Amino acid sequence: MPAAWPAWVHPDVVAALRRRGVDSLWRHQAIAAEAAWEHQHVVVSTGTASGKSLAYQLPALTSILERRGTRGERGASTLYISPTKALAQDQLSAIAGLGLDVRVTTHDGDSSYEERDWTREHGEYVLTNPDMLHRSLLPRHERWSGLFRSLDLVVVDECHHYRGVFGAHVAQVLRRLRRVCAAHGSDPTFVLASATVGNPAEHASRLTGLDVMAVSHDDAPRGEVALALWEPRFTSYAGENGAPLRRAASSESADLLADLVSEGVRTLAFVRSRRAAEQVAATTAGLLAEIDPELPARVASYRGGYLPEERRDIEQALRDGRLLGLAATNALELGIDVSGLDAVLVAGFPGTRAAWWQQVGRAGRNACDALAVLVARDDPLDTYLVTHPEALLDQAVELTVFDPGNPYVVGPHLCAAAQEIPLREHELDLFGPHARELLDQLTETGRLRRRPQGWYWTHPEPASALTDIRSGSGRPFSLVEGSTGRVVGTVDGGSAHATAHEGAVYVHRGETWLVDSLDLEDRVAMIDRADVGYSTTARELTEVTIDRELAHRLWGAARLSFGVVDVSHQVVSYLRRRQPSGDVIDEVPLDLPEQNLTTQAVWWTLSDDQLAETGLLSADLPGAAHAAEHCSIGLLPLFATCDRWDIGGVSTARHVDTGRLTVFVYDGHPGGAGISRRGFDAAREWLTATRETIGSCTCPDGCPSCVQSPKCGNQNHPLHKTGAMTLLDTLLADAPPQQLRQLR
Repeated sequence: MPAAWPAWVHPDVVAALRRRGVDSLWRHQAIAAEAAWEHQHVVVSTGTASGKSLAYQLPALTSILERRGTRGERGASTLYISPTKALAQDQLSAIAGLGLDVRVTTHDGDSSYEERDWTREHGEYVLTNPDMLHRSLLPRHERWSGLFRSLDLVVVDECHHYRGVFGAHVAQVLRRLRRVCAAHGSDPTFVLASATVGNPAEHASRLTGLDVMAVSHDDAPRGEVALALWEPRFTSYAGENGAPLRRAASSESADLLADLVSEGVRTLAFVRSRRAAEQVAATTAGLLAEIDPELPARVASYRGGYLPEERRDIEQALRDGRLLGLAATNALELGIDVSGLDAVLVAGFPGTRAAWWQQVGRAGRNACDALAVLVARDDPLDTYLVTHPEALLDQAVELTVFDPGNPYVVGPHLCAAAQEIPLREHELDLFGPHARELLDQLTETGRLRRRPQGWYWTHPEPASALTDIRSGSGRPFSLVEGSTGRVVGTVDGGSAHATAHEGAVYVHRGETWLVDSLDLEDRVAMIDRADVGYSTTARELTEVTIDRELAHRLWGAARLSFGVVDVSHQVVSYLRRRQPSGDVIDEVPLDLPEQNLTTQAVWWTLSDDQLAETGLLSADLPGAAHAAEHCSIGLLPLFATCDRWDIGGVSTARHVDTGRLTVFVYDGHPGGAGISRRGFDAAREWLTATRETIGSCTCPDGCPSCVQSPKCGNQNHPLHKTGAMTLLDTLLADAPPQQLRQLR
């Protein structure tokens, strides 16, 4: 339903938008913009391509133009925060294209020193990301006093992206932002936006710590999108332990992309990795060359690692039609305004329904009809979805889960806040109920110093360096080329033992490197280029100890629990495998220390009497529990906004703490990320989907589509597919038809 322009919108803004073909607003745009103008914090959660940007651009641009001083002094400013550089650049182009007298600029890792100085002195509409806010703007807020003093509006775009530990970190960064603004005399209004968040008002409130109004009714017209689910065939090759393998989703997507481009269909293919983006684009170009020698030039790849000017050129070429086909990572998933796309290929379910609908939403913009195809990977979750399409079509997007009070997250941000402005007692509620307890601990360990006026950071290094907000595993390890000393890249601290140990083969941007040494103290891995004919896979030993149970349910004699656990895991060796056959060459021992993690977990147990009734042999129980664990980890992302790499698991025929057969699934981040709690809340649906996935797979003894896991530290041994189905049938036999109330 159309709506009139609000009377307060600056006439120059209205005129500029009318020149762009926007003659009126949709009602949801007007409602959200009006709320923001009246200083009501608001989250706009309408569909893709529904014009959410106008909800914040109207009040932002109007305030900037109306409140500017007579000599051009900054009177009002807007801070726009996005999870990716590409999205910020897209917004920059859109605002600059209006031709208004507004000083709009970006502040990100691509900005030069000269550009940063200009932004600090003159920027009125500043586009940045949470990382730069955490590491640059807030620690140096005195130098940015002009911006913070005039800050009128804060935009948090694609807010569904902030989930798990990353979401918890961003929540603390936004609290630090509010505190810095208050110190400079401003009290900005927050506007959040997302097309795919299941609980918009709750999510936005937890993210900002403010009372946020949701605008969710979508009044914009849209075309139809035809959806197809495509499952690749089994190949003649055998995988780990002789399991059958399906053709790779990336290979299938390259074939489909070539077919669509050859028919003039403008298509975007989403793939899971940078390397896959390059491979799909190259394979597609090769196929097209056989049809028309001019077509390969109309296909490209898009991923992180390109120079800024390269990314901008590709984005523009896709918009203006010079490119017909593009293979991209999810860097193009979030809000990039690309009009006129006819089709989207998704090579492997992106992990959540929220991300799926974001990627599908890139097609059919401007109310045009379009095609979207999910090409299934050899993965339990993809297998479930192609056999249960209602899980995609008939269910809402997942509830976004994160814990802003996670002490492992809050602690480093308290240090950062104390360095920005000494912390006072009356401010602690801003950081959650455990802030005072954490401050006492930080004082005892020497991180902070308590003085009569408050808590101070007294160390020379920046406190913002204590944590990587995107990993939650502390400072990452640097990958340094031994021959030159050049930093090639980084690896997350939580995975360095398994991926960057001495002797590991590490693939970076399509190149193969060999790790010469791993320095745990300095967090550096020395690497050198090496073309070897093998890959490496770490072997780990993992144990789980129950710290305390927080909640439980009884399903007959079975028990489902949620609580705090201590996880210890140690990389003890690695296998060298010939490529591409995957045959094991040898196993090399490693001497790495044990790593410990206190986190949250969901677990279930079966009694000895129940196991006796199943008829399973004692020798089959470890493999049955192991297979059930693997598949349940693969399916949990359907019910909680996470990736299978965010979670871990342990299974045992008899656990020392329960005295029963026990299967654990735990959050792979210190303190937990809210993932296992969501598994506990949705346990019946989650474990039923796990059972159906195993049962619907046509392989005889287990494969990557059902019970094998790419991250298994025991090389997928032992596994017992039919035994896993029996255990899950026994567990679910007395499960209630509906879940009890959710944990709070």
